[in-house]
Amino acid sequence: MYDYLLGGGHNFEVDRAAVDQAVSALPFLPAVARANRAFLGRVVRHLAEAGVDQFLDLGSGIPTAGNVHEVAQEVNPGVHTVYVDIDPIAVAHSGALLRGHAHTEALCADLRQPRQVLDHPAVTRLIDWRRPVGLLMVAVLHFVEDHEDPWAVVDEFKSAIAPGSYLVLSHVTGDEIPDDARRRAGEIYENASAPGVPRSHAQVARFFDGLTMLDPGLVSVNDWRPALERGKRQPALFYAGVGRKPAPAPEGKQ
Repeated sequence: MYDYLLGGGHNFEVDRAAVDQAVSALPFLPAVARANRAFLGRVVRHLAEAGVDQFLDLGSGIPTAGNVHEVAQEVNPGVHTVYVDIDPIAVAHSGALLRGHAHTEALCADLRQPRQVLDHPAVTRLIDWRRPVGLLMVAVLHFVEDHEDPWAVVDEFKSAIAPGSYLVLSHVTGDEIPDDARRRAGEIYENASAPGVPRSHAQVARFFDGLTMLDPGLVSVNDWRPALERGKRQPALFYAGVGRKPAPAPEGKQ
């Protein structure tokens, strides 16, 4: 569905029909999907320019234009990137795209099982946990339901990354969506492979507990360091933010 919203070619008729129904409730949905993808590109470039040379992209989805490794390697050709997705079709497409890329790999794993990801041979081969990493959770955590405790999942990943690492996150919200439109969109996603769970600003902010937020904080995805002036503001269907893991406090200063 996301690939179709972005104008990609890796989607099926059932995906297109569901998206068309969702767009009837939320006409600005394609623009917001593109804004979310643009946010990912801006952040990856920013982090690569800041010296981050390894990225773990959780919930990477089916490949489309402006993939993480492509953006990062424009800055530093030696960047290592690991894509992780639970969907074997997405991983198969990624594997075909990445064939011949020594510093990039895709694997099929469930981010709800952090150790399954962190200890995977492909991850340990390309990611050095002793050094800063860009941990990307873009447009994925709203597919983890409350009873699965997504905050605990994120905390486990945060505990594994080195000081100086970054958590990059965007998440669907219903804060600015009319009740009727939110209800109709929810009904459509009930039939998807993973139900979408919109969360409030406060709920999304909890994912960054213990991290230092980069300016401008947790904002609408369009408002995270926009590259160009925009026209009419769209509702904040996604919140987006970047947090940096600080160095531990010196002993006796905690």
